[in-house]
Amino acid sequence: MSVTNDIHERLQAAFSPTILDVVDDSESHRGHAGYQEGGESHFNVRIRSEAFRDQSRIERHRAVHKALGADLVGRIHALSLDIGI
Repeated sequence: MSVTNDIHERLQAAFSPTILDVVDDSESHRGHAGYQEGGESHFNVRIRSEAFRDQSRIERHRAVHKALGADLVGRIHALSLDIGI
């Protein structure tokens, strides 16, 4: 399974979001640190879920990282998160 699909499935299962966009932005980082041929190293994620309602910004980021798991986070060089309700 691709990293993009894995991110999407894990976040969908953990948060039942109303909006979930996972964009592989690796190509725009060609030549920069962490870039790998074939992509799947740099991601932009936009997620909206009621699960984040009473959480601080830090708590939301921690929840997303926990849902993704250390195994998947370890395969990603850069992860930009836009988290909201």
